[in-house]
Amino acid sequence: MYEHASYVLSPARQLTDAENALIWKKPTSHKDSEEEKRIYNEVKRNWHRGEMKIANILLEGDAGSGKTQLAKALSADFGLPYTKVTCFADMDKTDIIGAILPVIPSDRLEQIKSVDLEVMKALYENDGFRSMTEILMDVLGVTQEQASLKMKQILKLAAENSDGDGVEYRFYPSEIVRAYRKGYLLEIQEPTVIRDAAVLMALNSALELDGSINLPTEIVHRHEDFIAVITTNRSYAGTRPLNEALRDRVQHTEKMDLPSKEIMIARAFAKTGYTDEKALEVLADSIIILDQTARANAIKGVAGMRSYFYWADAVAVGASVRESLYHKVIYKITTDTEEIKILEDALARQGLPDRMNELENEKKNEHRKPLRSGHGET
Repeated sequence: MYEHASYVLSPARQLTDAENALIWKKPTSHKDSEEEKRIYNEVKRNWHRGEMKIANILLEGDAGSGKTQLAKALSADFGLPYTKVTCFADMDKTDIIGAILPVIPSDRLEQIKSVDLEVMKALYENDGFRSMTEILMDVLGVTQEQASLKMKQILKLAAENSDGDGVEYRFYPSEIVRAYRKGYLLEIQEPTVIRDAAVLMALNSALELDGSINLPTEIVHRHEDFIAVITTNRSYAGTRPLNEALRDRVQHTEKMDLPSKEIMIARAFAKTGYTDEKALEVLADSIIILDQTARANAIKGVAGMRSYFYWADAVAVGASVRESLYHKVIYKITTDTEEIKILEDALARQGLPDRMNELENEKKNEHRKPLRSGHGET
């Protein structure tokens, strides 16, 4: 039986205020899915069973199927700080473990251009709680991949400006190491895009239940509360099949598809504030049919929850149901004429265009209703 109260993995553990702030808070739009209930029960049941412990989880499914939402929900369920790393093709080992940065002497620091100076000062003032990548993302307002590239430029810049004896070095751990050492829930997004086999080997080693990460300064052992949630898209451009060694280290996998229609409607209601249940049902039925049809006909686009939310939001403010269907859903799946015809025919076979027309007519009739005056006609 699923319990809605969170299950604290280590009751004696004391989190800092900063760590407590990282624990995800479930919004009203969140509805516990069957996948969440299943993972919660399995983790709780096996947590103290040694080699049977479940601490590496794989969520595999289409974009918009709720993988990240589920990873965050598990943070709330287990009271663990949530953090993530988004993988990219050119990741190297410094992105997995972190980097050693020489401290540039103050007389040389002032000669560095303003942007790099701002970054260097932010790094030097870091209290050790945040990773180097996170600091760069925050200071520069860039993506994780861009922060990684900047990190390598900063390392080169620091090396060029710190010649001589007595150079001080500081090690800045990666987000992975921080979560691994401190016992957080880490979402690892899209490891399937990584090209370097050595990076995958480092990740594989870290994900052993009794694993460790060799840093330049020390060996970091896996915290007993550390949970890794790997999220990856199916049939996504640029991805490869998930590395077999990485898949082998996973103790529980969920195939993420669209949630039930009831959950779809509840989430859309909470997300958009749109209260017309009949309209939300027609839109949900349409998304489900389009999703099934795209899969059956090898159409690569996705009809998922994101499309559903944006479509419902457009309809809520008066957009045409039929017209916004194309701009919010179908054209996100495909713009190929033949594939669009396949999708349209599938909707027609289920009578959905007629149901959409009915909604349109009801909306028009609502607008045509005369306003009533509380003081009577004059």
